[in-house]
Amino acid sequence: MKTIASSAAPDRLYHPALWPLDPKRAHVNHGSFGAVPLPVLAEQQRWRERMEANPTGFFRRELQPALEEARRAACAFLGSDAEDLTFVQNSTAGAGAVLAGFPLAAGDEILVTDHVYGAVLLGARKAAARAGASVVTVPVALGASDEAMVAALASGVTPRTRLAVVDHVASATAQVFPVRRIVASLHALGVAVLVDGAHAPGLLPVDLGALGADFWVGNFHKWPCAPRGSAGLYVAERWRDAVGSFPVSWREQEGFPYSFLQPGTVDSSAWLAVPAALELFGAWGWDEVRERNGALAAHGQRLVAQAVGGDVSGMPGVGEGVGAAGLAMRLVPLPQVPADQAVADSLRDRMADEFGVETVINVWGGYTLLRVSAQLYNDQSDYERLADAVRAVV
Repeated sequence: MKTIASSAAPDRLYHPALWPLDPKRAHVNHGSFGAVPLPVLAEQQRWRERMEANPTGFFRRELQPALEEARRAACAFLGSDAEDLTFVQNSTAGAGAVLAGFPLAAGDEILVTDHVYGAVLLGARKAAARAGASVVTVPVALGASDEAMVAALASGVTPRTRLAVVDHVASATAQVFPVRRIVASLHALGVAVLVDGAHAPGLLPVDLGALGADFWVGNFHKWPCAPRGSAGLYVAERWRDAVGSFPVSWREQEGFPYSFLQPGTVDSSAWLAVPAALELFGAWGWDEVRERNGALAAHGQRLVAQAVGGDVSGMPGVGEGVGAAGLAMRLVPLPQVPADQAVADSLRDRMADEFGVETVINVWGGYTLLRVSAQLYNDQSDYERLADAVRAVV
């Protein structure tokens, strides 16, 4: 991986003017909510104006053909066949649709790891309770090797395990799971797999055809920088009759993927603007974007670690493994801060209020973890400012 060096060499992928972000703040938490570039916002507004210019014509004649074109662009980006992927509002909504429809019986088990996203875990518990099933959590060490992660998931399987929920990139820990290997391992044990890829699109190369998962969800509003409210849900052919939309769509009788695309009178402009976001980053080159952002995030990680005396050698993305290269979301442990989310939130807010630095601090597994993100609107000065803020409050 390239490293960020102190030099006068221009960074051709540094484009802060394309984002409407407050320049008085350092925005180093792209991973949580994303940020939408001005050209993509303009495309979304163009669709809204078409909708308002002739609502009847738009909803009756224009919307569904336009959604189909946008959906196929998303399929091509993710390596999915045209019949395998639909639009949903976000990854949590997509995972909820899967969990609500997955066939469970009394005594069955849903397997998750301790990296699972909170809202997805709540959805799994709700689905299990409704069926008289249970949720089983297996621990996976922070920074574990690919082999250890595969083994950990396999070790949690029992004769009652029906579904496993596995992160592609975990939200709280930025840990990249070797999902292709995990899917193959769990399929060999007779377990279906839902991959929570909320952070995966754009952050990592994604090839759903090669992945082989039963279900996959991923957000377009994070690393591809599409408008919020845009995500993809992949369902393998054998499961399509089980997964339905809520609310029930006017295209229900057509089945997946079309049954998700006409849920009444809603603003679908975020979905329609997805191709514009993909084209914007595609013109720069996804590999180049990932390499640049990964190097910048690693640089920021080192700066913050030096500021607080944190050891990042065992953190995800440092060393070998599927997440080692080009990961634009990194962790710095804060050993001086108690593993208390209320304390972490207070420090996060203080950095925002007193230093104008927007970041995120998570508590996981006894660690207090500051997560550093990098996107094309960031440069080295953002992480120098972050390091100063962390040094001051910690």
